[in-house]
Amino acid sequence: MLQHVGAELSAHETITAEQEAWGSIAQLAAEYETIAQAAQHDRFATLIRQSGLTPDEAEDAIQSDTFGALAAELRRAEANHHNIDALMPRLVAARSFEDADDIASVLHHRLARATARPAGSGRTRKAPRLIVGFISEATGPISAEMKKALTEHRELIQQRAEAVLDQALSERQEWALALGDAPTEVKAAAAWRRHAHTVAAYRDRYGITTRTPLGPAPDSDAQKIDAARAKAALARLRDLASVDGSDDPSRTMQREDASRRL
Repeated sequence: MLQHVGAELSAHETITAEQEAWGSIAQLAAEYETIAQAAQHDRFATLIRQSGLTPDEAEDAIQSDTFGALAAELRRAEANHHNIDALMPRLVAARSFEDADDIASVLHHRLARATARPAGSGRTRKAPRLIVGFISEATGPISAEMKKALTEHRELIQQRAEAVLDQALSERQEWALALGDAPTEVKAAAAWRRHAHTVAAYRDRYGITTRTPLGPAPDSDAQKIDAARAKAALARLRDLASVDGSDDPSRTMQREDASRRL
């Protein structure tokens, strides 16, 4: 159907219509996570078996209902450049599991605490491998078929974020106005767009419709992590807009007017 109506729509409207057909970032991210779980299951299961757990403990962890959450945490750690092959044996050796009801849950907790910050420090710290600023990218050995599916979903997520942002900007929605104006310098403008995509993607993933960019306080641990990324992106956006428009009174007045309306 899109092929028939595409000629009558602007390029922007066509992209928006296609994005609506593909689904929201909430749906696309969930599909990405499902594919990643399947693509990395065997590798992460092997990691658990070689981590220093007894064979019975390892199988209990792999068969646990919380193994999926542990796998997601392992993926997040890798996206933050932690060496999970070296880290997991240390986490296992830290304390016994004799009293543990759910070994996978305990490992998840230990891993989350140990990798709360990206690996490295200062200038040696690498940027996390994140899709639209907060979705952990699946890395490591992955079959060609799975890698193709993950790449396709990553591109759809990025395109959806672009479409949500462009629509909000074209309609002058208040949350988009609150981001400030895009800088005129090429590199700064590209950085502004990248951070703006993160805010737009966060809103789309969590169904936020408020006039404020980030909406109400998050109510789950997963959303809190994403909200922290979106908040950092919003702060960087405003820094970029402020520096570029600091000498332009009209742009300053526009931002102040948008802030008052919020």
